[in-house]
Amino acid sequence: MTYASDDPSYTADSENSDVPQEPRKSQSRWYAVQVASGCEKRVKLNLEQRAITLDVASRIFQIEIPQTPAVKLRKDGSRQNIEEKVFPGYVLIRMVLDDDVWQVVKNTPHVINFVGAEQRRATGRGRGHVKPMPLSRAEVERIFKQTQEQAPVVKVDMAEGDKILVLSGPFKDFSGEVIEVSPERSKLKALLSIFGRDTPVELEFNQVQKES
Repeated sequence: MTYASDDPSYTADSENSDVPQEPRKSQSRWYAVQVASGCEKRVKLNLEQRAITLDVASRIFQIEIPQTPAVKLRKDGSRQNIEEKVFPGYVLIRMVLDDDVWQVVKNTPHVINFVGAEQRRATGRGRGHVKPMPLSRAEVERIFKQTQEQAPVVKVDMAEGDKILVLSGPFKDFSGEVIEVSPERSKLKALLSIFGRDTPVELEFNQVQKES
């Protein structure tokens, strides 16, 4: 099972030369690897270390977890700058993929599998081997362009239909239901029962608490 020959930039001269040659960066391709949810950073760190220890660092050039900027609004109205993963549960690796590199990546803790084409078994049931498929140049450019150019997205732990309790202001201790969220203004609208009627009221995020 040899993958380097699948690379269009890989040439037979590289194999037939009497002098061992290190793979060139121009021969590398980007691959997507599925990992256990929440373990993306751990996989990246482990794989960087394993590449050195197992002597394949010359074939693994870059490991990335694509992320975009976001702003998280806290309950007290303050803002926290965070990074959001573009593809949770996946890590992108730029490498020259041969048998040794495949083994190192596949056997890294918390790695599930490469993204690719499943090779079905000739006989019997069960899943066959997954042949890693490199990402196209257009896919790679689109992913990294998105991480570099996307404006920060405002995130708030409130959504339409959520039940809330008012903590302060003239409607303190009233309960209601969120009907509209405006993250850019740090405000929401909720239906509160006032004098027996559902009345829309605009409230600040720091005035309310989401009820479980």
